[in-house]
Amino acid sequence: MKDVSKTIIERNNSGKRKRRRHRRMNLYIVTVFLLVAVIGIAMSYTFLFNIENRVVVIVSGDPGDSEEEAQRKGNEVAEHSGVRVGDNLLRVNTEKCAEKILDEVLFVETVDINRSFPSTIEIKVTYCVPSFNVDYGSGVLVVSRMGKILENNNFLTDGLPTISGIKPATTEQGKMLSSANEHKNEALMEIMSSIPENSGISGIDISDEFGIVVSYTNGTVFKMGNWNDAEYKLNLASTVMNDVSINGKKGYLTMIGSNQCTFRTSDQPVGVVGNNQQTADIESTTSRLVEEYNPEQEAIFSEFNSRAEENNMYTESYDYNYDYTYDYNNSQDFDWGNDGW
Repeated sequence: MKDVSKTIIERNNSGKRKRRRHRRMNLYIVTVFLLVAVIGIAMSYTFLFNIENRVVVIVSGDPGDSEEEAQRKGNEVAEHSGVRVGDNLLRVNTEKCAEKILDEVLFVETVDINRSFPSTIEIKVTYCVPSFNVDYGSGVLVVSRMGKILENNNFLTDGLPTISGIKPATTEQGKMLSSANEHKNEALMEIMSSIPENSGISGIDISDEFGIVVSYTNGTVFKMGNWNDAEYKLNLASTVMNDVSINGKKGYLTMIGSNQCTFRTSDQPVGVVGNNQQTADIESTTSRLVEEYNPEQEAIFSEFNSRAEENNMYTESYDYNYDYTYDYNNSQDFDWGNDGW
């Protein structure tokens, strides 16, 4: 029997065939991957991740609400969100839902909506707290700290600082407060955000946004100038009023420049010895003081302080016409740096 021998013949195009098969395999894998991805996305946006729970978390609410009332408000928030059980979690536009709640639910101040996979939508809300009266002449708005209009009354709500000197662009409940005079909007928002709770402030007049006047329940009148650095200025005024040499007296606090404050029972123009602030600022402040001079108010302050001295309210005697000046840079009465200012 004849032996059979096998011979392997290498063809010149065998390498090309292998490369073609490799490319086809890669294309097949990519095609399968894309197909799986498309099917997965389609399933996710159809019957996967459908909402089963709408959870409303009240971050800050009305402490006077009963459990039933809190539940009722939570349900109201959920309904006005526009999100329904069975909706797809991925299709929910959280920003639009939050805007819808803010526009339609009067008592809500802030909203934060989050998806919690696989089937829960979480809505976190804070309630509005009445924070200011806004007296616009023909009525009084009650607004929240962020400026949401809560009520439109013909009376002042006790215990709330009263803002005057603006004409609201709208008086509709649920809308955000703004001034019809656009130039006052920045001053209005800055002042509202700078006044802390229990500030002792009774009124804020922004008839002139560059000459804002703040009245306190203790009888002090603070002429803070413009709204720039409002928080710092209000903190400075509070510190001066609480100083032992001033505490308990009635008079005028006046900003001189950007970082000095004087206290006087007289409303006459004042100057500060050694003050290096820009001359234009001081002249502007002095001009306003001349225009706003109120001798009747000065007489009331003088009478009050005189009676207080007679009744030994104070342990020391002070010259009420002396300028109590607090210099942010040079004061030796207070360690401003430790106060974080």
